[in-house]
Amino acid sequence: MKEQISGAEALMRSLLHEGVDILFGYPGGAIMPVYDALYDYRKELNHILVRHEQGAVHAAQGYARVSGKVGCAIVTSGPGATNTITGIADAMIDSTPMVVICGQVGTAMLGTDAFQEVDVVGITQPISKWSYQIRRAEDIAWAVSRAFYIARSGRPGPVVLDFAKNAQTEIFEYESKKVDFIRSYEPVPKMEQTAVEKAAKMINDSVTPFVLVGQGVELGDAREELRALLEKAQIPAGCTMLGLSALPSDHPLNMGMLGMHGNLGPNVMTNQCDLLIAVGMRFDDRVTGNLKTYAKQAKIIHFDIDPSEINKNVKVDLAVLGNCKETLAAVTELVDKTTHQHWIDSFKPYEEKEFNKVINKALNPTEGPLLMGEVVRKVSEAANNEAVLVTDVGQNQLFGCRYFKFSKGRSVVTSGGCGTMGFGLPAAIGATFGAPERTVCMFCGDGGLQMTIQELGTIMEQQAPVKIILLNNNYLGNVRQWQAMFFNHRYSFTPMTNPDYELIAKAYGIPVQTVVNREELDEAVRKMLATPGPYLLQCAVLEEDNVLPMTPPGANVDEMLLEVNS
Repeated sequence: MKEQISGAEALMRSLLHEGVDILFGYPGGAIMPVYDALYDYRKELNHILVRHEQGAVHAAQGYARVSGKVGCAIVTSGPGATNTITGIADAMIDSTPMVVICGQVGTAMLGTDAFQEVDVVGITQPISKWSYQIRRAEDIAWAVSRAFYIARSGRPGPVVLDFAKNAQTEIFEYESKKVDFIRSYEPVPKMEQTAVEKAAKMINDSVTPFVLVGQGVELGDAREELRALLEKAQIPAGCTMLGLSALPSDHPLNMGMLGMHGNLGPNVMTNQCDLLIAVGMRFDDRVTGNLKTYAKQAKIIHFDIDPSEINKNVKVDLAVLGNCKETLAAVTELVDKTTHQHWIDSFKPYEEKEFNKVINKALNPTEGPLLMGEVVRKVSEAANNEAVLVTDVGQNQLFGCRYFKFSKGRSVVTSGGCGTMGFGLPAAIGATFGAPERTVCMFCGDGGLQMTIQELGTIMEQQAPVKIILLNNNYLGNVRQWQAMFFNHRYSFTPMTNPDYELIAKAYGIPVQTVVNREELDEAVRKMLATPGPYLLQCAVLEEDNVLPMTPPGANVDEMLLEVNS
C-alpha cells in the first residue's frame, strides 16, 4: 500500500520533485493547510515572506531571470490571488518562467460567492501559458509537474495553479509524476535544414547585414552561439532592452541598444542595412517605431522559438524556427568567414555624434546637480561592470539600461513589455536569491519605489543584499519628460511630494546615505558596495533631466531627437 498523505503535503513533495528550493509568498485562510505542511519542510523549501502578494510574483520573476530556473510564488485566494495579476501579465509578455499557486475555496463552495472566492482561472487564462484549478488531491502531482514543464519549456512563461481547499486537506495515496510531453503542445519547433541553408545564403550574399539581439538569446542559453555567428561573419549587432547582457557591452560588434531611447547608430542603420537578422525578439513597437517605414529596404530573417511571433508585427522574408542555440549554430557552420569592416565603420560617425551631443554631457558634467546617467555609470564601473542591473520603470530604467555596462549574461532584470512601476524592489530581492554570488544593483525613482516600498520589510527580515540606488528628482520623471516634450510643459500631477527616505530606511534598519554634491559620489558608491547586506543610496538628481536620444511616438525609428527644444 502506498503512503497516504494530505494534498498539502503532496504539494510540498511535488515541488521538491521539480527541484524547487525557494518560495516567495504570503499566507491566508484558503492556503493555510499548505502553509501548515510547509512548516515541516522549512529546511528543504526556503519560504520568503514578502509584504504584499505583488512582491511575491515580482520576486519570483527576479529569481527566474537571473537563475534561469522557474520562479515560484504562493498566495491565498481572493485578493491574494488578484494581487498577483500584474506580475503574471508582466511575466507573460517578458517570457519569464514562473508558477503561481493560489489558494481557493473548497469545490462545494465554488460559484457561491463564498468569502474570498474569485474566478482565478477565468482571470488568468489570457495572461498565462496555462491556468488550472486543482479540485482533487489525486491530481496534484500531475498538475504541478505539468505546470513546471509548461513554464520552463519552449518560450517560457507563467503558469497558475488554483488550489481548492478540499484538495489541500484530502488524504490519499501519493505517487510522484513526471510530465515531459503534452499532446498538441510543441514547445520547440523542429529546425528545418532548408531554412538554415537559406539563412546562410542570405547572410553570405549580404553586403550590410545587421543583427537584432533579443532576450531569446539569453532564454535559449545561446550567448556563445550568437558570438560565434557575429565574429565569423563580422556582423554588427544591436540589443533590445531585455537582450542587453546577451552580448558583452565592450564587444567590438556591439553597437548598442535598440529602440525609442536606444543608441543613434543602431536605430539609423536599421533603416539602412540590406539584411536584418532578428534573433529571439518580437519587434516590439518601442523598438520598431513607425512600422510603415521600418526596415523597408532590407530583407529580414527572424530566428524564434515561437511561431506566433513570425509576421505578427513585421513581415519577414525567412523564418528560422527552433531554439536559437541550435539554429544559430547550424547557420554559423554554413556562413562564410568574411569581413564587413566598411559597414561596421559606418556606425562610427553616429556614435561620435551621439557622444558629443548626449553621452558626454550625461556622463561628464562639470557643474550643476547630479545627473542620472553619471550615477548609473559610476555604480557600474565601481562594480567592475559585473553586477546584475535591476530597474524599476521610468527614467531610472532608461538611464540604467543606457549607461550600465555588462560583461556577464543574465544581468538585466527590468519590466520590458508591461512597464510595471513597483517592479524593481521586489524583483531585486528575488535576484539576490537567484544569484547570491553576484552584486545586485537596483535603480529606482521616487515614484516607483513608493509603489512597493513595503518590501523594505522583506529586505530587513532577510537581510537581502540589495544595493538600492534611488534617483530622486521629485517627479514622475518619464511622464514629466513627455509632458515637457509633447504637452507644452503642462506638468499635470507629475511633481512628487516625497517623504524622508533616510528616516524610512533607518526604520527598516537599512544603512542609508544621501548624496547631493558630485564630489561625494565616488566615495558614497564605494561605501555602498563595500557594506555587507542591503544599502540605500539616495542621489538628489537634476529635476528636469531628460533621457535622450528619443524617437518620438509614431515617428520613424531613425528619426531620433538628440535634444529637447525648450
